[in-house]
Amino acid sequence: MKNELPPPGADALAHSALLSQRITAEITAAGGWISFARFMEMALYTPGLGYYSGGARKFGPEGDFITSPEISPLFGRSLARQVAQVLAASMPHVIEVGAGTGLLACDLLAELEALGCTPVHYDIIELSGELRARQAENLQTKVPHLADRVRWLDALPEQFSGCLVANELLDVLPVQLVAWRQGGIFERGVIWDAAQEKFDWQDRPAAGRLLGVAESLGVESPEEGEYLSEVCLPARAWVAEWGARLSQGALILIDYGYPQAEYYLPSRTSGTVQCYYRHRAHTDLLLWPGLNDITSFVDFTAVAEAADEAGLAVYGYTTQASFLNNCGLLALLETIGASDEAPYVRASRAALRLIAPHEMGELFKVLIIGREMDSRLIGLATGDRTHAL
Repeated sequence: MKNELPPPGADALAHSALLSQRITAEITAAGGWISFARFMEMALYTPGLGYYSGGARKFGPEGDFITSPEISPLFGRSLARQVAQVLAASMPHVIEVGAGTGLLACDLLAELEALGCTPVHYDIIELSGELRARQAENLQTKVPHLADRVRWLDALPEQFSGCLVANELLDVLPVQLVAWRQGGIFERGVIWDAAQEKFDWQDRPAAGRLLGVAESLGVESPEEGEYLSEVCLPARAWVAEWGARLSQGALILIDYGYPQAEYYLPSRTSGTVQCYYRHRAHTDLLLWPGLNDITSFVDFTAVAEAADEAGLAVYGYTTQASFLNNCGLLALLETIGASDEAPYVRASRAALRLIAPHEMGELFKVLIIGREMDSRLIGLATGDRTHAL
């Protein structure tokens, strides 16, 4: 796999080597083994060195992947209609967790202003200093008159009423790798192989909460070999934290994933974790720490169950295509390029990527959870799949 990827430059390799030394020290201090969840956490979020907390560019053509806001402003403009409904029923306060380049914040703020629903505060929770700088730059360029409404938070607020938006956040929360075998349920962790001078895998019997969750999934161990997948305990904890803080409003969670019945299909024997490096997906999860995005699909059933346990209501679950169409994407598309066909054609192609079943429309899902929201949410008007969770 390494030979199929474009080689990093000398500076990037040196950066990765520093992080590898940090991870190796952690493994030694822990007795020679750490969970993959801890490895993933360090690879992504170690201050100054992790993928999301370092300085390398992640989004766009020069990065490793492109998200919906980079594809088209129609994504944010459509989403704004759902956000506006939540704000009208709660407080004029938006929190975006993991705001990427800031383009979604720009599009949401501009469209909310056009709808007469400008939030008093638009808060961003972002770990990456480089991304904070890009967000501030884009806000000053695209919506300078609204930029003073944006604040960057270093911690979750004690209480919150309004609308939280998390686009492609849950997929980068650390996951535990779990192997079901005839001999039991095991957690796959990471060791440092000093002889080979590389990270390697080692399994240990699963224990504690992880074992309880793994047993509850009803996965049948194969007669030969193993069934490998993942469990994301941090996603459950993240939802619980917001459940303790949200007094009124909704969390709009957008990501690629499945309900539990599809997530743990017998045919999906190697899980969903993968890396992205310069727009190439690969499964060499221990390669070049700090240079790869490491991501896994979201178990939306687990997230919904965590919401229920935290006292939050599950308002609905649907595909990105249904959600964006319900929020008026096609009507917004018709307003583009009325006097010039070229902008409309470009926008149509971008919209197709967002809603086509073979693109992002079916793979990406939208889960909305919250508290004290009485109105039927417009993004869930049709195509609600809550029954599948």
